[in-house]
Amino acid sequence: MQIYLARNNQQAGPYSLEQVNQMLASQQVLLTDLAWHEGMAEWKTLGELTQGKLVYEPVGYSPFSSQIKTETNEPTYTIKVEKKVSDLASIPSRFLAKVIDIFLWLPATFILTSFFTAEQAQKFTQLNEQLLQLMADRSSDIALAQKVQTEIFAIVPSQAWIAMCAYIIIMLMIQAFLIGKSGQSIGKKLTKIKIVDAETSAPVSTIRGFWLRSIVFIILNLITVPLISVLESLFAFGKKRQTLHDKLAKTKVIKQ
Repeated sequence: MQIYLARNNQQAGPYSLEQVNQMLASQQVLLTDLAWHEGMAEWKTLGELTQGKLVYEPVGYSPFSSQIKTETNEPTYTIKVEKKVSDLASIPSRFLAKVIDIFLWLPATFILTSFFTAEQAQKFTQLNEQLLQLMADRSSDIALAQKVQTEIFAIVPSQAWIAMCAYIIIMLMIQAFLIGKSGQSIGKKLTKIKIVDAETSAPVSTIRGFWLRSIVFIILNLITVPLISVLESLFAFGKKRQTLHDKLAKTKVIKQ
């Protein structure tokens, strides 16, 4: 297998798989360097090919399929090119990606109301209007507002709750899979930006890309709204454009 490497529009190679792995181990090449070999449709980063590891193990490749030379003094290979700096995603593109992802959760609300009869739908609308009025009036009785909220929940059939929970779980699984595979939620795919490691720009794991960046901050938002949301917005204007959840997961968002 002959592998070509490139960095900052400068190409080197070809190298054997063993040579590339030696250079990865000694950090003579980086996970952010581009690589191509026969069978690939386009150039990809070594980090994407190795899934963030310092060894490349192509699927279906056997080291015994090619002759391996064993020499006493093995040469050292070095690519003397400048480090490529990834372009950070713009704030508008990140905002648009977030809006798209939020809109994907709206069907969960429609699922609840789709199970209503005409009488239940009318009652649900009336109670919602009453609850909004109570929330707008600061002098209103809190106990009454809680009672109205309980009545709203009681109207919703159990089948509707099950269907809504199923939709939420499926959406979470899809987003987790996409982020773990490519560092992109559905919104980020559409806006052509992705999540990578803050230092190496290598792909990140599902734990960092999804659980730390998304789930933890969803819980914090529910507890401290709107404080966390305001802080998130302020941090996004920093030099590295890292929001709080980026700093927690040690990630950044770059252009694809």
